[in-house]
Amino acid sequence: MSRDGRRTIEKLGPLQADESSVFRIASLTKPLTAVATVRALAERGIALTTPAIELLPDLAADWRADRTITVEQLLSQVAGLRESIDGATVAALGQGPEVLQEAARLVVRAGNERVPGEAWSYYNGNYFLAGCILATLAAAGTNTDTDADAAPGTGTGAATGSRASTSYEQALEATLLSPWHLTRTGFDTPPAPVTGWDEQTPLPVETYPRGRRPSGGLWSCVADYLSFAEQLMADPALLAEIRRARTRPEDPMRYGLAWALGPSGQMYLNGRLDGYRTAVLLAPEHGYASVAFGNQTGLLPRIAKRLSESQQELTGDDLAVEIDAFAA
Repeated sequence: MSRDGRRTIEKLGPLQADESSVFRIASLTKPLTAVATVRALAERGIALTTPAIELLPDLAADWRADRTITVEQLLSQVAGLRESIDGATVAALGQGPEVLQEAARLVVRAGNERVPGEAWSYYNGNYFLAGCILATLAAAGTNTDTDADAAPGTGTGAATGSRASTSYEQALEATLLSPWHLTRTGFDTPPAPVTGWDEQTPLPVETYPRGRRPSGGLWSCVADYLSFAEQLMADPALLAEIRRARTRPEDPMRYGLAWALGPSGQMYLNGRLDGYRTAVLLAPEHGYASVAFGNQTGLLPRIAKRLSESQQELTGDDLAVEIDAFAA
């Protein structure tokens, strides 16, 4: 955990690991995708309220979803998309360079279940589109044919660069991982990752579907994720944008851009993949961040309890149930 930049590291159980040990972090990838996308938009003067279709012209011919869906609505899981594209469908697309765009194409072909902004619902398909948008923005920034005179917020400049060969992985590296010095965070399997377990059974390292990477594909370590949290909290304007609630009172939770929001301004999320359980909790008013990575399928209740306890003296809130029950 980190309090005003001062870190305390705990190790629970027999696992031989430290703050530099690399785990799969599952849905804790989403906050990095969201922050990178917000930064990329801001650098180019494009509003979060820009319709996503303006930034993804290569998908326009297949777009059966609501054409008013904004980048902001995708990142806050309120786009109302029909949740018909599952992990197996995306995995079947393979690992080629176009697979993320093809996964996004399947999402927009499926259309909408609800009016955008009407209700919050956790769906990885939102982040397939967000990952494509980040790649498009990065491509526009490196494409010399981009219209430099395009009006901010129109999406015209980003659209012009959408055919440049910048991948989501390269865009995340250039926009966030490298500038924020997250040197042990990435998509390639590291040389000696922490092994995931299901009770007494060690699980082999499997290839994560490339088309799903913006929603959950990263490897990382506690030290890097604490650095990410500290740098996010150190940027008031970026933090305010990320943590502003985009949900309605009748939704099942308050949610910003990739973060669930607690009653005292906390930000939290969990991640679940076979053999791994992860969670993060921030209390920005107290300069506080805590991150926990585990390598057992059944560890999330224990992780949630520990994270809740560590911030309860600051906020007075018990969030163990909420952290454990989050929909990731």
